[in-house]
Parts: sequence; structure tokens; C-alpha cells
Amino acid sequence: MNIALLEPYFTGSHAAWARDYARYSRHRVQIFSLPGRFWKWRMHGGAVTLARRFLASGFRPDLLLATDMLDLTTFLALTRRQTGDIPAAIYFHENQLSYPWSPNDRDVRQNRDRHYGFINYASALAADAVFFNSRYHLDSFLAELHRFLKHFPDCNELETVPAIRQKARVLPLGLELTALDACRPASAGRTGKPALILWNHRWEYDKNPADFFRALEILAGQGLEFEVAVLGENFRQKPEEFLRAEQSLGRRVVQMGYAASLAEYAAWLWQADLLPVTSVQDFFGISVMQAIYCHCYPLLPDRLAYPELIPADLHARHLYRDFDDLLQRLAAAITGIDAVRQYSLRHVAAAYRWEAMAPRYDAEFERVATGS
Repeated sequence: MNIALLEPYFTGSHAAWARDYARYSRHRVQIFSLPGRFWKWRMHGGAVTLARRFLASGFRPDLLLATDMLDLTTFLALTRRQTGDIPAAIYFHENQLSYPWSPNDRDVRQNRDRHYGFINYASALAADAVFFNSRYHLDSFLAELHRFLKHFPDCNELETVPAIRQKARVLPLGLELTALDACRPASAGRTGKPALILWNHRWEYDKNPADFFRALEILAGQGLEFEVAVLGENFRQKPEEFLRAEQSLGRRVVQMGYAASLAEYAAWLWQADLLPVTSVQDFFGISVMQAIYCHCYPLLPDRLAYPELIPADLHARHLYRDFDDLLQRLAAAITGIDAVRQYSLRHVAAAYRWEAMAPRYDAEFERVATGS
């Protein structure tokens, strides 16, 4: 089967997902992409450019597979003579309805941010199948979509919400985790050293660095011994929370900045002991699963997509209720670090390896292509 994968924002996890599925799939997957920058313009204009490139390619797919950054309705309109009889699916990595916008975004300040959510809505409506990377993502999108449509004065088409739900499915992310094994250091680990606490997320407001560093500063003030490795990408000048934490935590900070290579990134994951996550938004949790795969012990909020990632019988151990609960659990893990280092949830993360997920993707997409 031939699949045309349409990704107008080809960078980071979006690019990795597309490349890795193409590599592991038994189908022929041809990627049509644009560089991952200017995300708002990509959502508006990316479909026009990709439609032109698709038509020029001569590629005849059995399935169109778009991501949430594509205006699928525009793409289908511009290619209708060639794609009118080809099924289309859309995969939501994130969405612009239930994703919390930064309060500093100028479109939020000027109350003009609604059209990006409408693009997601119309694309889901036009697709034959709609895939979300978690149940939380699916449910939160549809709940917010209902509120979004009720905002309009008439003809708000609320009946389309259950219609989208009927064709929506959960298809978790596939992850390239095998490469992390190749970077595993030969040393015996951190026996005898203080607990190493990890931050391996983007340096953005939705990952809530303020609470992460606040917890560490409180525990440092209590005299607990630990070290901190701060990784992750930063797309602007170093945010104030990171600058302040670098000063307040001082010698405890053993790494502060983006790991430029996979080998460097993986080496820190393999060294790290504890992963306290404070995010206010996560539709899946790639960085969390990468750390867990490398034997890092997670402490996750009991919300968002995290309860889906951790087996139900382990929720009491790894999911915290609020900030005070996180503080207590983190303090206990630091003081009992020797026992923590004997424990691993690697098998939980390993279930998302592409070797396991690609056959599932292939089967789902075959069903869409054949209408079965």
C-alpha cells in the first residue's frame, strides 16, 4: 500500500514520528513536508505548497495521512481531481483547541486565535478517520470542540462533534527507543553518588518549570543532597525560571542546556535517577517515556495523559495529587535513592517501541484505506 504522509511542520517529534514510521512500516510511505518553522503560517499556507508538490510528484497513494498542522480541507480542495477517491486520515500530535496558549502570545492578547482551532476542526470533519495519540487527547479535544462551537451565534453544527467521535481512535505514538540502548554507558551507574534529578523537556510555559524548580529549592533548603541535570530545547532566550534556578541551586546543577547529540542526551538519561514532572499540558509524554526506558523513576501528576502511560496498579506509586504530595514523594525518593535505583519501569516504555507499534499503525491505516 502507498501512503502519502503530509507534514507541513517537519521538525522535532513531528519529523521523528514521520521518518520512523516510514522506516518501520511495511507499506511505502512517501513524506511531503515543509521545514518546521512559522507554525501559524504553516497551518494557513502549508496545504497550498504541499498540494502543489503532491500534484507535481505523480505519486498515487492509497491513503492520505495528514497531521494536525495541515489544513486538510484546503489540501483536498486543491488536489480534488487526483485525490477525490482517496481516503484521508489525520493524526493529532496536539491541537489548537485544548492546548493552552502562552499568555504572552500576541494573538491571545488581541483575541484573534480561534481560527487555528477551526482548522483542526474542519480537518477532522473532512477526514475519513481521526487518530489521537492518547485517550486524554481525544476526550479533551472533543470536549473543547463542543464549547468552541457553542460560542458561535447560529448554525454551530454541534451534531458534528459526535460524528467526529465516531470516527476517532486512539493510536499512541511509536518511539525510537532502540537508539538509546546503543548510547548506554558501560559504567556501573551512580552508586554512592547523590540522586540525580532530571528535566528533559522543552523550556516552555506548558512544562511548568516554575513548580519544578520551586520543589527543588524547597528540598535544597531542607538540606537534602541531590544533583540536577536540565536538558531540553529552548526556543528563546533563557527563561527567567532557569536563570534563577541556576543561581539558587548552584553546585547542585551539573548540566544546564540542550544536549546537541543523541549520545549526549542518552548519557544523561542513563545517569538520571528521578523524573519529577510538573507539566500543565502533555498529550502523550515522549520525554517521559524516554527517561523511563532508561530506568529513570517517574513522579507524574495524576492528570493529562500520564495515567494512561503508567499501569493502573502502579498509579499509587508514581502519580501524585498536588504540589505538596510531589514534595513528599520526591524527598522520600532522594533519601531512599539506593532502593529507587533497583527499580525500573523500562518494560512500560518498551511497549511503545516502533518495532511493536508499526504493525499496529499499518493495520489501522489499511482499514481506513479499504474502508473496512
